[in-house]
Order: sequence, then C-alpha cells, then structure tokens
Amino acid sequence: MNNINQTGPTTGETPPHAAPPPADPIPATRPPKAARSSGCLPWAIGLAVLLAVFAIWKFPAFKAQAELGSAYAARVGCSCRYVQGRSLESCQSDFEPGMDMVSLSEDPATKTITGSVPLLASRSARHAGASGCLLRPDN
Repeated sequence: MNNINQTGPTTGETPPHAAPPPADPIPATRPPKAARSSGCLPWAIGLAVLLAVFAIWKFPAFKAQAELGSAYAARVGCSCRYVQGRSLESCQSDFEPGMDMVSLSEDPATKTITGSVPLLASRSARHAGASGCLLRPDN
C-alpha cells in the first residue's frame, strides 16, 4: 500500500491512527511498609555504637572529674561542718555551680564527711583538730 502523506521519523508527526506507546510491562510498586521502616534499624544501631564508643573514650575524663568533685566536696563539707559548726545541709550551698550530682554524708563518730558521685567516685575528709580537715588517701 502506498501512502502519499507519509509520517514518521522524517517528519516528526505521529499518524492519527497510531497507537500510544506500550506501557511498562512491570508497573512500579511501592515496597510494603515493613520493608520501608526497617531502614531505620541500621541507623539506630549505628548511632548506639557511636554513643558507646564516645562514652568509653570519655570515661576516664568523667571519672577524673567525679574524683575531683567528690574530694572537693568532702574537704569543703568537712571544714564547713566541723570547723565552722554549720549543718551538713547548709554546707551543700557552698558548692560550686555544676556540682549537683555530688552528695555528702557524715560519720559523727569519726568526724568524717564523705563526698560521692553515684557509681563513679567517693572521697572522704576527716577533721584532724588544729590541722583542720584532711583528705583521706583513696579509699
């Protein structure tokens, strides 16, 4: 059959009787919800590992600061309690800002004050009469 009015690749027109191009044989589908939400698990595990590495790396610094804070609190608390004669509760107001985790305890029989940071450090100071309060060696 001879067609005088040809269309095609040379003219760029589509013939009026031409069918639209065929659709993709496999339509795009969305993955099920369970598969999409599992993408968060590797990120959460990675973040947990990074936090654990950071905590292990910084633990010596945290422990050293806790030792220093508990020793300071024991020494200041002992001086406040046994040299100045104030109550232990009022002595805690003498702490530096940021020492909220340090707690004091008292042993009146030995005139000893113990400053402690939970799970990290504990230091004691004992009243030694005219010498004031002295830190005990690491206990």
